[in-house]
Parts: sequence; structure tokens; C-alpha cells
Amino acid sequence: MAEKKRTEVDWEDVRVFLALGRHGSLSAAARALSVNHATIARRIGSLQATLGEKLVERRPEGYILTPAGARALAAAGDMEAAVQTLARGGADETPKGRVRVNASPALSLGFLIGRLAALPVLYPGLDIDLATDLRAVSLERHEADIAIRLDRPQDGDFIAKPLGTIAYGFYGTPDVCKPVEDGAAPVLVGFDEINAYLPDAAWLAREYPQARVAFRANNHVAQAIAARAGVGLAMLPHYIGRQDPALRLCRLDPVMPPRGIWILTRRQDRKNPAVSTVVDYLIRLFADERGLFEA
Repeated sequence: MAEKKRTEVDWEDVRVFLALGRHGSLSAAARALSVNHATIARRIGSLQATLGEKLVERRPEGYILTPAGARALAAAGDMEAAVQTLARGGADETPKGRVRVNASPALSLGFLIGRLAALPVLYPGLDIDLATDLRAVSLERHEADIAIRLDRPQDGDFIAKPLGTIAYGFYGTPDVCKPVEDGAAPVLVGFDEINAYLPDAAWLAREYPQARVAFRANNHVAQAIAARAGVGLAMLPHYIGRQDPALRLCRLDPVMPPRGIWILTRRQDRKNPAVSTVVDYLIRLFADERGLFEA
């Protein structure tokens, strides 16, 4: 860049850069920080001038990080963690700060929320931010510190550890199950058209192409609620179906094969006390609850 490189990094510039890197657009970053677009643009320009490098490029789909921006974002994430630790005081290894966890809506709503909420009680300096997105948020962009994914990731510079498997079954009310088990054609609860690309939705459409789908929703928790009303059978992960006393497992084949569950973290966070605490807790949690998930 033509502008002369400055020497002191302004934390407010870094904070804004983190928001833009995570959210990918001026408007989303501005909403996250409760500032206007001009402030975001000015802060990004200031940080680029300080570092003497172009950090982001504007594209039709939003802002993307340059290679220098990707390196800066990783360092900025470390700075954010350090600032949070300092704000809570102390230099010990007690976990402090905010840890962002990303998981699917079904896993978050049907299993994680009540259990993860216990962590800030156990560790008063620890804050949990659970993102229940259908889309996979990015560890590289520091949108999340921990990601829980179905099926083993094929690429990315992450530490990936298995958590177990998720098995499935068809669940419905007794009044809906009995006719199907006696040979009647099933009426199903499935995914909405926007999410027809999801593996669960694609499998159901392929294996039951002629079945009527009487109700559609975008996640398994919502589908379980619909099945509870008696509208049809929902193919649910067992950890959802088994916890709903109004539903029972119905005898209907085929059923979607089990899928692996994996926990992902950035390699540079392996010695971060807060991230390590949450990872260890999740690994123990899934091991203790294995019977809820498996066939």
C-alpha cells in the first residue's frame, strides 16, 4: 500500500476487523458492533495503514480476506482472547473468556443448550456463545472456536476428534405408528425445500420418493414437535426421539445409516485454557450420553 506504515496497533481497529472478518460484510459487522458503515470502513482503513498491508478485498458476494488478512485475523483472534482474559483478571490457568461453539440447530436445541449452560456455572470466568446455524460457520474466520460437525471433515488445518455416532429412527405418536407397522403407506414429516440439499433430506427423498410429506420444517427439533401433533412420522436422531415421551420408535425400514460426530478446533488454540476446557467437557459429555445417540 502507498500509505506509510504506522507502528502502533489500535485495539478498536482490530475489534472492527474481527467483526468484518467473521461476518463478511460492512452491514453485518456494523450491526454486530452497533456502529455505522462508515466507522467500519474507517477502522479497516486505519488498520491496513498501520500494518502496511491490504487485509480485505471487496467482491460482489462481500468482503474476503487476502492472505495477509487471513494471517492478521488469526493474530486478532488471539488478541481478543488475551483482552478477555485480562478483563477478568488473574494470570492463572483458570478458564476465562468467551468460547464460541457452533453446532446444527437440532443438536443445539435438542441436546447442547441445557448441558453447555452448566459450564459458566462451573467456571464463573467462562462465557459460552452457542451459534445454532444450519450453515457451517468458519473456524478460519474466527466465527467459532469450536465446531461440532457430522461426518469427518475432509480438509482444513484443524484438530478433529471423534465424539461418537448419531443413529436415526422413525418416530411418531402411537396412533400414527400402528397403521404404518400394519402395512399402510407412511405419511412423513420432512425438511423444507430450502434445506432439501441436507444429507438427511436427500436420503429421505431418495428412499421414500412416493411418500406424502405432510409437514416440512428446517430442523429435527421442529419436526419432532410436528410429529407429536400426529401429522406423520419424522425421521429423527435418537437423541431427539428418545427424549420425547409423546413419541415412540416405529418399525419402518429402511432407516438412514448412522453418521459420525466430530469436534473441530484450530491448532493454535490447543493450549488455550478456555477452549480446552470446553472441548474436554464436550468429549466427556458425548461419551457419557452415548446410549442416547447410538442405535
